[in-house]
Amino acid sequence: MRTVNIHEAKTNLSRLIEQAVKGESFVIAKAGKPMVRVTAIDAPRADQVRRLGFMAGQIQVPDDFDTLGVDAIAALFAGKP
Repeated sequence: MRTVNIHEAKTNLSRLIEQAVKGESFVIAKAGKPMVRVTAIDAPRADQVRRLGFMAGQIQVPDDFDTLGVDAIAALFAGKP
């Protein structure tokens, strides 16, 4: 894996990012000490299923959801077991 110093990384950032996207990760070093590794990430494709709402219609929330356990919680705050 290639190591570049901070100055070189700042000067050639666009080129280095293009190389990382192609699979050529690199390390940025400061005074010869490795600081960070730059590597491409796998961005989700447009056709991937979104996770938000993936169980829609499969779960039912009771009407009294906001008040479930109110008595037990009040007892705990009052110091009652």
